[in-house]
Amino acid sequence: MIICIDIGNTNIKYAIYEGSVLRISFRVATDPKRTSDEYGSQLISMLAVKNIKTSDIVGGIMSSVVPSLDYTIEHMCKDYLSVSPMHLAPGMKTGHNLRADNPREVGADRIVNNVSAINKYGEGKPMIVIDFGTATTFNIINERYEFIGGVIAPGIKGSLDSLVNGTAKLPRVEIEKPASVIATNTVTNMQAGIVFGFAGLVEYIVKKIKKELKRTDVKTIATGGFSEIIAGEISCIDVVDKLLTLEGLRYLYYLNCPEGQ
Repeated sequence: MIICIDIGNTNIKYAIYEGSVLRISFRVATDPKRTSDEYGSQLISMLAVKNIKTSDIVGGIMSSVVPSLDYTIEHMCKDYLSVSPMHLAPGMKTGHNLRADNPREVGADRIVNNVSAINKYGEGKPMIVIDFGTATTFNIINERYEFIGGVIAPGIKGSLDSLVNGTAKLPRVEIEKPASVIATNTVTNMQAGIVFGFAGLVEYIVKKIKKELKRTDVKTIATGGFSEIIAGEISCIDVVDKLLTLEGLRYLYYLNCPEGQ
């Protein structure tokens, strides 16, 4: 078994794979103040739920957009799993060409999502990979499976937080679709603005990307916590894959692991 860890700004996502079979996946809140022991105790508790022994885990890989946590999570893996995880960084073999002004600026999560989308959904056609995370990112991949650019927009939860924190009387609400865009109370007004507003943002950006590519046969894959909510409102998203990032890490582990492991 191997452990795949995606360290994001809001959550840390874990998955345990036995070959290609997912045994368990879960997420915990990202908190730079937590120690490796605190993260380790959480991990051990979740593994116990599925009767997975730490000795069963023989390798690992992690990607991170929170550098301050890299040391913590690496040591958590060493102390609690006796595993030194691979770290997605420049030099790791991905098979993915980044045609960016500065490839080192491209986030690890975006690279993993691209690699995963290519291997799971590649049909020799352009793709757009949308991640509804702390930020909403759009990655554009051409028919040769090269990353040619993208878009970074505000995240859904961050936009709601900004709205609540910047006003005196607006309450914190659940992010869910209201019954109508013509909302009749404060809560549903806010839900309509967030859900339908982001649906419109995504639809317009995807339309613009397809126009610039001069292609209509573009496959759009969405991932992230709010992908299902937004995909339910628009027709331009072809696939929702919540495990896209973790499965990309699994692929990269086996692409880079020493022979015989």
